[in-house]
Amino acid sequence: MKVLVINCGSSSIKYQLYDMPAGNVLAKGLLERIGEPTSRLLHQARGAAHEIPCAAEDHVAGMETILATLASPDKGVMGAITEIGACGHRVVHGGEEFTGSVIIDGDVIASIERFADLAPLHNPPNLAGIRAARRELPDVPQIACFDTAFHATIPEVAYLYALPYALYEQYRIRRYGFHGTSHRYVARRAAALLGRDKYDINAITCHLGNGCSMAAVRGGRSADTSMGLTPLEGLVMGTRSGDFDPAILMYLAEKGMDTRRLNSLCNKESGLLGISGISNDMRNLAAQARNGERRAALAIDMFCYRVRKYIGAYTAVLGTLDAVVFTGGIGENSPLVREKSCGALAQIGIELDPEKNARPPAREADVAAAASRVRVLVIPTDEEAAIAQDTYALAQDKEQP
Repeated sequence: MKVLVINCGSSSIKYQLYDMPAGNVLAKGLLERIGEPTSRLLHQARGAAHEIPCAAEDHVAGMETILATLASPDKGVMGAITEIGACGHRVVHGGEEFTGSVIIDGDVIASIERFADLAPLHNPPNLAGIRAARRELPDVPQIACFDTAFHATIPEVAYLYALPYALYEQYRIRRYGFHGTSHRYVARRAAALLGRDKYDINAITCHLGNGCSMAAVRGGRSADTSMGLTPLEGLVMGTRSGDFDPAILMYLAEKGMDTRRLNSLCNKESGLLGISGISNDMRNLAAQARNGERRAALAIDMFCYRVRKYIGAYTAVLGTLDAVVFTGGIGENSPLVREKSCGALAQIGIELDPEKNARPPAREADVAAAASRVRVLVIPTDEEAAIAQDTYALAQDKEQP
């Protein structure tokens, strides 16, 4: 079965076409600048890359261009779009309603719309992609895969905030967590690498990129996670602040900042960028720190301190720990971050092997010292592959991975 995986942004559509169940990627690409005269499709298939100018005025036109390219004689990988057997969509927020991936129908669409106020930058474009795909592929099963679903197993003691309970009852204010597809994928891969069943592993998974989150995985299921009602809570991120005293916002409001300004401050001007004053890119900061730039070094140290702090907290939550998993652009590619994040943790059984950690990234690697009781794994995330697996399973009416 050919499975098309779609990830829609406000002005873009990412896609990958898989041959399932083998999981081979037949084609992938990005259509960007939707709604602009300079729309273009960056398409890869059969070992060749193509840049195709197009006029995608909306997501429907974008889907038309993508499907036509996938079935084109010179750039495509199939004779007709009727070869697509199922289509999987990344949806950021599923609220409390969705605990796994589901086949999309009218009720599911209505629910995704209802949760849009919890993810206003993500759910509306996700919906645009769903509607475009349903229009272009009306007879193909469409599956929604939610970033929040993996964290549906978090217990009440962890997902509630110590606010008046009425706020939860009325507005469903609680911890939802994000990056769930990534956390689930690397937790499953960690179990496989350690020769365990997927429900026989306790792990701390660290998804570190421009957006960052961690999860405490008990028995293969999420028991806690660092992001909350929104993706702002938790770790220091590229431009997001992560945890801080909420009274700071009230203090700044009294100084004249309105909610729009405070939102921008927390989400777009803080984190690595705000601390360093230089960049939100860890690679740039590492280079600047080597050149003696103090605030770049401070930003890196704060980033890693917060990761190390959560490792300690989640070790206490789990009781026993089999592995710490690093994934995402920073987690996979920064030996410095892994070294600083795992430093001084030998007392809880975490010891890095400096030589293994410093090696160029392999597909998957164990960078822990031989004597380390807890394994330290570097596992590249593959959210699209996880979505393809869920989509194939639901289309075949099988158990999801």
